[in-house]
Amino acid sequence: MQWKRGKAAMVLAATALLVVACGGAGDEEQSGGGQAGRPATTAGFDGSTIRLGVLSPLSGPIAVIGQPLTEGNQVWFDHINSRGGIAGRYKVELVQEDTQYQPDLTVQQYNKIKGDVVALTQVLGTAPTLAILPLLKSDRMIAAPASLDAIWVREENLLPVGAPYQIQAINSMHHYLTEGGGNRNSRICTMVQDDVYGEAGQEGVEFAAREMGFQVVNSQKFKVGTENYAGQIGALAGARCDMVFLTATPTDAGKIWGTAAQAQFTPRWYAQSPSFVGALTKSAVAPYMQRYVTVAAEGTEWGDRSVPGMRDMLARVQRFAPQQQPDYYFVFGYNQARAMTAVLEKAVENGDLSRDGVLKASQEIGTLSFDGVGGDYTYGPAATRNPPRSTTLFSVDPSKPFGLSTLKYGVTSDAARKFQFQKADS
Repeated sequence: MQWKRGKAAMVLAATALLVVACGGAGDEEQSGGGQAGRPATTAGFDGSTIRLGVLSPLSGPIAVIGQPLTEGNQVWFDHINSRGGIAGRYKVELVQEDTQYQPDLTVQQYNKIKGDVVALTQVLGTAPTLAILPLLKSDRMIAAPASLDAIWVREENLLPVGAPYQIQAINSMHHYLTEGGGNRNSRICTMVQDDVYGEAGQEGVEFAAREMGFQVVNSQKFKVGTENYAGQIGALAGARCDMVFLTATPTDAGKIWGTAAQAQFTPRWYAQSPSFVGALTKSAVAPYMQRYVTVAAEGTEWGDRSVPGMRDMLARVQRFAPQQQPDYYFVFGYNQARAMTAVLEKAVENGDLSRDGVLKASQEIGTLSFDGVGGDYTYGPAATRNPPRSTTLFSVDPSKPFGLSTLKYGVTSDAARKFQFQKADS
Protein backbone atom coordinates (compact mmCIF):
# COMPACT_ATOMS: atom_id res chain seq x y z
CA MET A 1 0.00 0.00 0.00
CA GLN A 2 1.35 3.44 -0.96
CA TRP A 3 0.08 5.31 2.08
CA LYS A 4 -2.25 4.97 5.01
CA ARG A 5 -4.47 7.62 6.55
CA GLY A 6 -4.52 6.96 10.28
CA LYS A 7 -6.61 10.00 11.18
CA ALA A 8 -9.09 9.26 8.41
CA ALA A 9 -9.68 5.78 9.76
CA MET A 10 -10.14 7.17 13.26
CA VAL A 11 -12.69 9.72 12.06
CA LEU A 12 -14.60 7.00 10.20
CA ALA A 13 -14.64 4.76 13.26
CA ALA A 14 -15.76 7.56 15.55
CA THR A 15 -18.53 8.57 13.19
CA ALA A 16 -19.71 4.97 12.91
CA LEU A 17 -20.18 4.95 16.68
CA LEU A 18 -22.08 8.22 16.44
CA VAL A 19 -24.40 6.70 13.84
CA VAL A 20 -25.18 3.79 16.15
CA ALA A 21 -25.89 6.26 18.88
CA CYS A 22 -28.11 8.57 16.94
CA GLY A 23 -19.91 11.79 -22.44
CA GLY A 24 -19.98 15.50 -21.91
CA ALA A 25 -20.45 15.67 -18.17
CA GLY A 26 -24.23 15.49 -18.42
CA ASP A 27 -24.77 18.38 -20.84
CA GLU A 28 -27.98 18.39 -22.81
CA GLU A 29 -26.29 17.35 -26.04
CA GLN A 30 -25.44 13.98 -24.47
CA SER A 31 -28.83 13.52 -22.78
CA GLY A 32 -31.13 10.72 -23.77
CA GLY A 33 -32.55 9.04 -20.69
CA GLY A 34 -35.99 7.60 -20.23
CA GLN A 35 -35.87 4.65 -22.61
CA ALA A 36 -36.75 2.30 -19.78
CA GLY A 37 -39.89 4.29 -18.95
CA ARG A 38 -40.59 6.73 -16.17
CA PRO A 39 -38.78 5.85 -12.91
CA ALA A 40 -40.95 5.05 -9.93
CA THR A 41 -41.31 7.62 -7.18
CA THR A 42 -38.73 7.25 -4.42
CA ALA A 43 -37.07 9.29 -1.67
CA GLY A 44 -36.35 12.69 -3.19
CA PHE A 45 -38.31 12.04 -6.41
CA ASP A 46 -42.05 12.64 -6.58
CA GLY A 47 -42.46 11.70 -10.23
CA SER A 48 -41.70 15.18 -11.59
CA THR A 49 -38.94 16.79 -9.51
CA ILE A 50 -35.57 15.41 -8.39
CA ARG A 51 -34.40 16.90 -5.10
CA LEU A 52 -30.67 17.01 -4.36
CA GLY A 53 -29.00 17.91 -1.07
CA VAL A 54 -26.33 20.56 -0.47
CA LEU A 55 -24.39 20.42 2.81
CA SER A 56 -22.11 23.43 2.85
CA PRO A 57 -20.89 26.25 5.13
CA LEU A 58 -23.31 29.01 4.11
CA SER A 59 -22.30 31.14 7.11
CA GLY A 60 -19.04 31.64 9.01
CA PRO A 61 -15.48 32.09 7.65
CA ILE A 62 -15.64 29.20 5.15
CA ALA A 63 -18.82 30.58 3.57
CA VAL A 64 -16.49 32.43 1.16
CA ILE A 65 -16.06 28.98 -0.40
CA GLY A 66 -19.45 27.42 0.33
CA GLN A 67 -21.62 30.19 -1.10
CA PRO A 68 -20.03 30.36 -4.58
CA LEU A 69 -19.83 26.55 -4.72
CA THR A 70 -23.56 26.36 -4.09
CA GLU A 71 -24.25 29.08 -6.65
CA GLY A 72 -22.26 27.02 -9.17
CA ASN A 73 -24.48 24.01 -8.41
CA GLN A 74 -27.55 26.19 -8.87
CA VAL A 75 -26.56 27.81 -12.16
CA TRP A 76 -25.85 24.46 -13.79
CA PHE A 77 -29.18 23.04 -12.69
CA ASP A 78 -30.96 26.25 -13.72
CA HIS A 79 -29.48 25.64 -17.16
CA ILE A 80 -30.62 22.00 -17.14
CA ASN A 81 -34.09 22.96 -15.90
CA SER A 82 -34.40 25.51 -18.71
CA ARG A 83 -34.01 22.57 -21.11
CA GLY A 84 -36.75 20.59 -19.39
CA GLY A 85 -34.69 19.04 -16.60
CA ILE A 86 -32.85 15.75 -16.31
CA ALA A 87 -33.34 13.79 -19.56
CA GLY A 88 -35.58 16.65 -20.66
CA ARG A 89 -38.28 15.61 -18.17
CA TYR A 90 -37.46 16.05 -14.51
CA LYS A 91 -36.63 19.41 -12.93
CA VAL A 92 -33.97 19.57 -10.20
CA GLU A 93 -34.46 21.31 -6.86
CA LEU A 94 -31.66 21.89 -4.34
CA VAL A 95 -32.21 21.37 -0.61
CA GLN A 96 -29.56 23.48 1.14
CA GLU A 97 -28.39 23.18 4.75
CA ASP A 98 -25.66 25.17 6.51
CA THR A 99 -22.89 23.04 8.05
CA GLN A 100 -20.58 25.89 9.15
CA TYR A 101 -17.70 23.56 8.17
CA GLN A 102 -18.29 21.48 11.31
CA PRO A 103 -18.31 17.68 11.00
CA ASP A 104 -20.82 17.11 13.81
CA LEU A 105 -23.24 19.66 12.38
CA THR A 106 -22.79 18.10 8.94
CA VAL A 107 -23.97 14.78 10.39
CA GLN A 108 -27.02 16.48 11.91
CA GLN A 109 -27.93 18.23 8.69
CA TYR A 110 -27.45 15.02 6.70
CA ASN A 111 -29.86 13.17 8.97
CA LYS A 112 -32.31 16.06 8.61
CA ILE A 113 -32.56 15.87 4.81
CA LYS A 114 -31.53 12.36 3.80
CA GLY A 115 -35.12 11.15 3.48
CA ASP A 116 -35.99 14.05 1.19
CA VAL A 117 -33.24 13.82 -1.44
CA VAL A 118 -32.11 11.42 -4.15
CA ALA A 119 -28.42 12.26 -3.64
CA LEU A 120 -26.12 15.04 -2.37
CA THR A 121 -24.66 17.22 -5.08
CA GLN A 122 -22.30 18.92 -2.62
CA VAL A 123 -20.67 18.20 0.76
CA LEU A 124 -17.96 20.74 1.51
CA GLY A 125 -14.81 19.79 3.36
CA THR A 126 -12.61 16.77 3.95
CA ALA A 127 -13.49 16.26 7.62
CA PRO A 128 -17.25 16.82 7.07
CA THR A 129 -17.23 14.33 4.19
CA LEU A 130 -15.43 11.76 6.33
CA ALA A 131 -17.99 12.35 9.07
CA ILE A 132 -20.95 11.38 6.89
CA LEU A 133 -19.23 8.68 4.82
CA PRO A 134 -20.34 5.81 7.11
CA LEU A 135 -23.92 7.10 6.88
CA LEU A 136 -23.73 7.33 3.10
CA LYS A 137 -22.61 3.71 3.01
CA SER A 138 -25.32 2.45 5.34
CA ASP A 139 -28.01 4.50 3.54
CA ARG A 140 -26.77 3.58 0.03
CA MET A 141 -26.60 7.30 -0.75
CA ILE A 142 -24.22 8.97 -3.22
CA ALA A 143 -22.64 12.38 -2.57
CA ALA A 144 -20.32 14.73 -4.46
CA PRO A 145 -17.56 15.96 -2.11
CA ALA A 146 -16.45 19.58 -2.42
CA SER A 147 -13.03 18.38 -1.41
CA LEU A 148 -10.18 16.98 -3.49
CA ASP A 149 -8.70 14.40 -1.17
CA ALA A 150 -7.35 11.35 -2.98
CA ILE A 151 -9.17 9.05 -0.55
CA TRP A 152 -12.48 9.81 -2.31
CA VAL A 153 -11.45 8.18 -5.60
CA ARG A 154 -12.06 4.59 -4.48
CA GLU A 155 -15.26 5.26 -2.51
CA GLU A 156 -18.33 4.11 -4.46
CA ASN A 157 -20.65 6.36 -2.42
CA LEU A 158 -18.74 9.47 -3.51
CA LEU A 159 -18.69 11.27 -6.84
CA PRO A 160 -15.52 13.39 -6.85
CA VAL A 161 -14.46 15.82 -9.55
CA GLY A 162 -11.06 17.34 -10.24
CA ALA A 163 -7.47 16.34 -9.61
CA PRO A 164 -6.88 15.44 -5.93
CA TYR A 165 -5.00 17.68 -3.51
CA GLN A 166 -2.12 15.21 -3.55
CA ILE A 167 -1.79 15.73 -7.31
CA GLN A 168 -1.79 19.51 -6.85
CA ALA A 169 1.07 19.18 -4.37
CA ILE A 170 3.07 16.76 -6.54
CA ASN A 171 2.77 18.93 -9.63
CA SER A 172 3.64 22.04 -7.60
CA MET A 173 6.89 20.40 -6.51
CA HIS A 174 7.64 19.42 -10.10
CA HIS A 175 7.08 22.98 -11.30
CA TYR A 176 9.19 24.49 -8.55
CA LEU A 177 12.10 22.14 -9.31
CA THR A 178 11.93 22.51 -13.10
CA GLU A 179 10.66 26.06 -13.77
CA GLY A 180 10.21 27.79 -10.42
CA GLY A 181 13.84 28.40 -9.53
CA GLY A 182 14.34 25.41 -7.22
CA ASN A 183 16.47 22.27 -7.34
CA ARG A 184 16.88 19.09 -5.32
CA ASN A 185 19.11 20.88 -2.84
CA SER A 186 16.59 23.66 -2.17
CA ARG A 187 15.27 23.90 1.36
CA ILE A 188 11.65 22.83 0.84
CA CYS A 189 9.17 23.17 3.71
CA THR A 190 5.45 22.79 4.35
CA MET A 191 2.81 24.58 6.43
CA VAL A 192 -0.42 22.62 6.69
CA GLN A 193 -3.77 22.73 8.47
CA ASP A 194 -3.75 20.25 11.37
CA ASP A 195 -6.44 17.89 10.08
CA VAL A 196 -7.12 15.42 7.27
CA TYR A 197 -7.20 18.24 4.71
CA GLY A 198 -3.71 19.29 5.75
CA GLU A 199 -2.57 15.67 5.68
CA ALA A 200 -3.55 15.43 2.01
CA GLY A 201 -1.24 18.24 1.00
CA GLN A 202 1.57 16.86 3.17
CA GLU A 203 1.17 13.43 1.57
CA GLY A 204 1.54 14.88 -1.88
CA VAL A 205 4.72 16.74 -0.98
CA GLU A 206 6.23 13.69 0.72
CA PHE A 207 5.38 11.46 -2.26
CA ALA A 208 7.03 14.01 -4.56
CA ALA A 209 10.10 14.08 -2.31
CA ARG A 210 10.52 10.32 -2.69
CA GLU A 211 10.00 10.42 -6.45
CA MET A 212 12.01 13.57 -7.18
CA GLY A 213 14.85 13.16 -4.71
CA PHE A 214 14.50 16.19 -2.44
CA GLN A 215 14.01 16.49 1.34
CA VAL A 216 11.33 18.29 3.34
CA VAL A 217 13.47 20.15 5.86
CA ASN A 218 10.71 21.62 8.06
CA SER A 219 6.94 21.15 8.48
CA GLN A 220 4.63 23.37 10.52
CA LYS A 221 1.00 22.67 11.50
CA PHE A 222 -1.75 25.02 12.64
CA LYS A 223 -5.35 24.84 13.83
CA VAL A 224 -8.17 26.41 11.84
CA GLY A 225 -8.80 29.92 13.12
CA THR A 226 -5.40 30.43 14.74
CA GLU A 227 -4.89 34.11 15.55
CA ASN A 228 -1.10 34.30 15.83
CA TYR A 229 1.17 32.56 13.34
CA ALA A 230 4.42 34.14 14.49
CA GLY A 231 5.67 30.85 15.94
CA GLN A 232 5.20 28.84 12.75
CA ILE A 233 6.59 31.59 10.53
CA GLY A 234 9.56 32.00 12.87
CA ALA A 235 10.28 28.28 12.67
CA LEU A 236 10.14 28.28 8.87
CA ALA A 237 12.39 31.33 8.70
CA GLY A 238 14.78 29.68 11.14
CA ALA A 239 14.90 26.62 8.88
CA ARG A 240 15.92 28.94 6.01
CA CYS A 241 13.13 27.62 3.77
CA ASP A 242 13.49 28.50 0.09
CA MET A 243 9.98 27.26 -0.69
CA VAL A 244 6.89 26.55 1.45
CA PHE A 245 3.88 24.53 0.33
CA LEU A 246 0.75 25.81 2.10
CA THR A 247 -2.46 23.90 2.79
CA ALA A 248 -5.02 26.25 4.35
CA THR A 249 -8.37 27.92 3.83
CA PRO A 250 -8.48 31.60 2.80
CA THR A 251 -8.94 33.32 6.17
CA ASP A 252 -5.97 31.49 7.68
CA ALA A 253 -3.90 31.83 4.50
CA GLY A 254 -4.32 35.61 4.52
CA LYS A 255 -3.13 35.81 8.13
CA ILE A 256 -0.20 33.49 7.42
CA TRP A 257 1.02 35.58 4.47
CA GLY A 258 0.43 38.77 6.43
CA THR A 259 2.59 37.45 9.26
CA ALA A 260 5.28 36.37 6.79
CA ALA A 261 5.27 39.83 5.19
CA GLN A 262 5.66 41.54 8.57
CA ALA A 263 8.53 39.21 9.41
CA GLN A 264 10.14 39.87 6.01
CA PHE A 265 10.12 36.13 5.39
CA THR A 266 10.12 35.77 1.60
CA PRO A 267 10.29 32.19 0.35
CA ARG A 268 8.48 31.04 -2.78
CA TRP A 269 5.02 29.90 -1.62
CA TYR A 270 2.95 27.32 -3.49
CA ALA A 271 -0.60 27.19 -2.14
CA GLN A 272 -3.20 24.44 -2.46
CA SER A 273 -6.34 25.69 -4.25
CA PRO A 274 -8.62 26.29 -1.18
CA SER A 275 -5.98 28.61 0.30
CA PHE A 276 -6.99 31.39 -2.07
CA VAL A 277 -10.00 33.65 -2.49
CA GLY A 278 -10.28 36.70 -4.72
CA ALA A 279 -10.86 39.08 -1.79
CA LEU A 280 -7.23 38.57 -0.73
CA THR A 281 -6.11 40.54 -3.79
CA LYS A 282 -7.94 43.58 -2.39
CA SER A 283 -6.28 43.28 1.03
CA ALA A 284 -3.06 44.69 2.46
CA VAL A 285 -1.30 41.36 1.84
CA ALA A 286 -1.88 41.52 -1.96
CA PRO A 287 1.54 42.98 -2.88
CA TYR A 288 3.31 40.21 -0.94
CA MET A 289 1.15 37.54 -2.59
CA GLN A 290 1.70 39.02 -6.04
CA ARG A 291 5.45 38.72 -5.59
CA TYR A 292 5.83 35.43 -3.75
CA VAL A 293 2.70 33.24 -4.06
CA THR A 294 1.77 30.64 -6.70
CA VAL A 295 -1.66 28.98 -6.47
CA ALA A 296 -2.16 25.35 -7.56
CA ALA A 297 -5.62 24.62 -8.96
CA GLU A 298 -7.14 23.34 -12.21
CA GLY A 299 -8.73 24.53 -15.42
CA THR A 300 -8.28 28.05 -16.71
CA GLU A 301 -8.64 31.59 -15.44
CA TRP A 302 -12.07 33.19 -15.28
CA GLY A 303 -13.01 34.84 -18.56
CA ASP A 304 -10.72 32.79 -20.84
CA ARG A 305 -13.14 32.43 -23.76
CA SER A 306 -10.64 30.37 -25.75
CA VAL A 307 -11.69 27.44 -23.53
CA PRO A 308 -15.11 26.10 -24.69
CA GLY A 309 -16.31 25.19 -21.21
CA MET A 310 -15.52 28.66 -19.87
CA ARG A 311 -17.28 30.32 -22.78
CA ASP A 312 -20.43 28.23 -22.20
CA MET A 313 -20.32 28.77 -18.44
CA LEU A 314 -20.05 32.55 -18.78
CA ALA A 315 -23.12 32.60 -21.03
CA ARG A 316 -25.08 30.64 -18.42
CA VAL A 317 -23.87 32.89 -15.61
CA GLN A 318 -25.05 35.91 -17.57
CA ARG A 319 -28.47 34.32 -18.02
CA PHE A 320 -29.09 32.80 -14.60
CA ALA A 321 -26.84 34.67 -12.13
CA PRO A 322 -25.65 37.96 -13.65
CA GLN A 323 -24.65 39.19 -10.18
CA GLN A 324 -22.10 36.36 -9.80
CA GLN A 325 -18.54 37.59 -9.39
CA PRO A 326 -15.56 35.70 -10.85
CA ASP A 327 -14.76 32.80 -8.52
CA TYR A 328 -13.16 29.41 -9.11
CA TYR A 329 -15.18 27.85 -6.30
CA PHE A 330 -18.23 28.65 -8.42
CA VAL A 331 -16.59 26.68 -11.26
CA PHE A 332 -16.02 23.72 -8.96
CA GLY A 333 -19.68 23.66 -7.90
CA TYR A 334 -20.73 23.98 -11.53
CA ASN A 335 -18.59 20.94 -12.40
CA GLN A 336 -20.00 18.95 -9.47
CA ALA A 337 -23.49 19.52 -10.82
CA ARG A 338 -22.40 18.47 -14.31
CA ALA A 339 -21.09 15.15 -12.98
CA MET A 340 -24.24 14.56 -10.95
CA THR A 341 -26.36 15.28 -14.03
CA ALA A 342 -24.55 12.55 -15.95
CA VAL A 343 -25.30 10.07 -13.16
CA LEU A 344 -28.96 11.09 -12.91
CA GLU A 345 -29.46 10.85 -16.66
CA LYS A 346 -28.02 7.33 -16.64
CA ALA A 347 -30.32 6.44 -13.73
CA VAL A 348 -33.33 7.75 -15.67
CA GLU A 349 -32.21 5.82 -18.72
CA ASN A 350 -32.16 2.72 -16.52
CA GLY A 351 -35.60 3.62 -15.14
CA ASP A 352 -34.41 3.69 -11.52
CA LEU A 353 -33.87 6.79 -9.36
CA SER A 354 -33.75 4.84 -6.12
CA ARG A 355 -30.55 5.02 -4.08
CA ASP A 356 -29.41 1.66 -5.43
CA GLY A 357 -30.33 2.81 -8.92
CA VAL A 358 -28.29 6.00 -8.61
CA LEU A 359 -25.31 4.10 -7.20
CA LYS A 360 -25.53 1.64 -10.10
CA ALA A 361 -25.73 4.48 -12.59
CA SER A 362 -22.61 6.13 -11.13
CA GLN A 363 -20.66 2.97 -11.95
CA GLU A 364 -21.90 2.92 -15.55
CA ILE A 365 -20.83 6.38 -16.73
CA GLY A 366 -17.46 6.52 -18.46
CA THR A 367 -15.04 9.38 -19.02
CA LEU A 368 -16.67 12.79 -18.57
CA SER A 369 -15.18 15.87 -20.21
CA PHE A 370 -15.48 19.20 -18.45
CA ASP A 371 -14.50 21.11 -21.59
CA GLY A 372 -11.34 22.66 -20.19
CA VAL A 373 -12.74 24.20 -16.99
CA GLY A 374 -11.71 21.01 -15.18
CA GLY A 375 -9.83 17.86 -16.05
CA ASP A 376 -11.52 14.91 -17.72
CA TYR A 377 -12.48 12.26 -15.16
CA THR A 378 -12.82 8.53 -15.88
CA TYR A 379 -15.60 7.15 -13.70
CA GLY A 380 -17.10 3.65 -13.79
CA PRO A 381 -16.56 1.26 -10.86
CA ALA A 382 -14.72 2.99 -8.01
CA ALA A 383 -11.92 0.42 -8.10
CA THR A 384 -10.93 1.51 -11.61
CA ARG A 385 -11.63 5.26 -11.55
CA ASN A 386 -8.91 7.54 -12.85
CA PRO A 387 -9.05 11.23 -11.85
CA PRO A 388 -7.26 14.03 -13.69
CA ARG A 389 -3.50 14.21 -13.12
CA SER A 390 -2.94 17.79 -14.27
CA THR A 391 -2.66 21.08 -12.37
CA THR A 392 -2.82 24.69 -13.49
CA LEU A 393 -0.48 27.02 -11.66
CA PHE A 394 -1.66 30.62 -11.24
CA SER A 395 0.11 33.84 -10.39
CA VAL A 396 -1.66 36.34 -8.14
CA ASP A 397 -2.68 39.29 -10.29
CA PRO A 398 -5.18 41.82 -8.88
CA SER A 399 -5.93 43.12 -12.39
CA LYS A 400 -7.42 39.76 -13.43
CA PRO A 401 -10.93 38.43 -12.72
CA PHE A 402 -10.74 36.58 -9.38
CA GLY A 403 -7.17 37.85 -9.04
CA LEU A 404 -5.43 34.97 -10.80
CA SER A 405 -3.45 34.81 -14.02
CA THR A 406 -2.44 31.52 -15.65
CA LEU A 407 1.25 30.85 -15.07
CA LYS A 408 1.37 27.30 -16.44
CA TYR A 409 -1.62 25.38 -17.77
CA GLY A 410 -1.91 21.60 -17.45
CA VAL A 411 1.24 20.64 -15.55
CA THR A 412 1.30 16.82 -15.43
CA SER A 413 4.42 15.32 -13.88
CA ASP A 414 5.60 11.72 -14.12
CA ALA A 415 5.22 11.46 -10.34
CA ALA A 416 1.57 12.55 -10.57
CA ARG A 417 0.94 9.81 -13.14
CA LYS A 418 2.45 7.23 -10.76
CA PHE A 419 0.37 8.15 -7.72
CA GLN A 420 -1.96 5.33 -6.67
CA PHE A 421 -5.25 5.69 -4.78
CA GLN A 422 -6.57 3.86 -1.72
CA LYS A 423 -9.91 3.93 0.11
CA ALA A 424 -10.42 6.20 3.11
CA ASP A 425 -10.23 3.30 5.58
CA SER A 426 -7.34 1.43 3.91
